[in-house]
Amino acid sequence: MRMSQGVEWALHTCLNLSWLDTPVPTGTLAAFYELPPAYLNKQLQALVRAGILTSVSGPRGGFRLARDPDTVSLLDIVAAIEGPEELFRCDQILSKGPGVHTGVDYRQSCALAQAMRGAELAWRRELAGRTVADIRADVERLHPDSPADTRARIAELR
Repeated sequence: MRMSQGVEWALHTCLNLSWLDTPVPTGTLAAFYELPPAYLNKQLQALVRAGILTSVSGPRGGFRLARDPDTVSLLDIVAAIEGPEELFRCDQILSKGPGVHTGVDYRQSCALAQAMRGAELAWRRELAGRTVADIRADVERLHPDSPADTRARIAELR
């Protein structure tokens, strides 16, 4: 399983925005990590549609968190970028094999589909249980200068 680059970009952007009080333009956010602005903007718009970020127009506009960091889970961000669909898609290939039973929903009875669904639920539960505020606290504990460094770098790039 591999998520798109946009997930990493969105996660880091939300973390950085949690340390800032004012909206930040896409170009500034993109320059922070040397990302392509148009593609980052696409990810940011997905976060706006999901209610994670808000977009402020005008010369002092840009993006900012729409909610408190303790209410934004990592799963919220991943789902906003990747979509809510299940990672494993059971196409019921058992219905083409020997011992076929008419009317059976193999998505429910297949041991492999059940195992994959269980693993995905554990993964989703873990992401749902961690918020931007949790990650922010971890980063601040491990790297206490990160909030000030982020604010300084954003100010340089504006």
